[in-house]
Amino acid sequence: MTSVDEALGIIKRGVEELLPEEELIAKLREGRPLRIKAGFDPTAPDLHLGHTVLINKLRQLQDLGHEVTFLIGDFTGKIGDPTGKSATRPPLTDEQVAANAATYKEQVFKILDPEMTRVRFNSEWMSKLSASDMIRLAGQFTVARMLERDDFSKRYKSEQPIAIHEFLYPLVQGYDSVELKADIELGGTDQKFNLLMGRVLQKHYGQSPQVIVTMPILEGLDGVQKMSKSLGNYIGVNDAPGEMFAKILSVPDELLWRYFELLSFRSMSEVTAFQAEVEAGANPQDYKRLLAEELIARFHGEEAAASAHKSAGNRVALGEIPENVPDVTVSAEGRGEILLPVLLRLAGLVKNGAAARDIIAREAVFVDGDKADSAKVFRVGDQHVVQAGKKKIARVLIAE
Repeated sequence: MTSVDEALGIIKRGVEELLPEEELIAKLREGRPLRIKAGFDPTAPDLHLGHTVLINKLRQLQDLGHEVTFLIGDFTGKIGDPTGKSATRPPLTDEQVAANAATYKEQVFKILDPEMTRVRFNSEWMSKLSASDMIRLAGQFTVARMLERDDFSKRYKSEQPIAIHEFLYPLVQGYDSVELKADIELGGTDQKFNLLMGRVLQKHYGQSPQVIVTMPILEGLDGVQKMSKSLGNYIGVNDAPGEMFAKILSVPDELLWRYFELLSFRSMSEVTAFQAEVEAGANPQDYKRLLAEELIARFHGEEAAASAHKSAGNRVALGEIPENVPDVTVSAEGRGEILLPVLLRLAGLVKNGAAARDIIAREAVFVDGDKADSAKVFRVGDQHVVQAGKKKIARVLIAE
């Protein structure tokens, strides 16, 4: 049986904020399954690994014996939450909500335990509220408090419009917690205002207020901006195994341990040991492979994980990728790093430097499936799938 201290350590892993911690400890000491809530507006039918940061935490809570409610905001999805935006998010139609919700459920059960998950829709109770009920609910908060929300404040100061219905969104999200009698609510850091609203309304309705757990926003493959399909720096849950493998191997070394902390189900003691091994000289690419195999197995199965490396590499239409990509080792010749044109020549992917410059200029060189230019740097210990045109491909290891 997991102790309170052990459970607290698991819950706090990767968490941005836990508010208030002493209330969570008190709830854990009650020894009962806690009611965990996380809400999702069905606005994007395809999940990427950034979305799974929160879902992974839900699974960890399930493994501790707690009950998860995966709340699909079909009612709030038709209001339009402006969180983090400079303008109102367009409302969805009933047909869009239904289609997106079905896709969400299909994907999240690759992580969550279906036996320990309740899927609810907030239209179950919100559609039953009368106009007078909504007005009384709106009476629980002032305009001044609403303007404390960062995105509202910025829009108000810049004289951008804020529709009245947008003020209702945090109230509805908070009221969801009342209906579900939530003990804990999870959300991204951009949801903190809305999550705290649940505590306010639960107190008003005589309930014990929920504990707030906020999860960080995961950086994308560029290592700078948050993972986003619109930015093209994402790893999709439904990406093909080979594509997922290549993308994970392209994760910047400095982000590897953050990815392990937020995406892997390995213990933190094991992750810390991996990190120590890399600091002692081990190749970080070996640990990226371990992470890739774990995530591919989660979303595609063990068999796909075992063979994903064979098809890793080409994610653009450059032609058929062979089942077995040849391995090539090149020497950095004591310099510690080499540029792409030199690597192409040393790996035998081009005949000479002139050919390297020519094929790069034609934008026909890809590293781990991403288009590369002459400024691309390779350091000792790196290993990447490198393609030069449609036929030349190798998995290249940079040695001393």
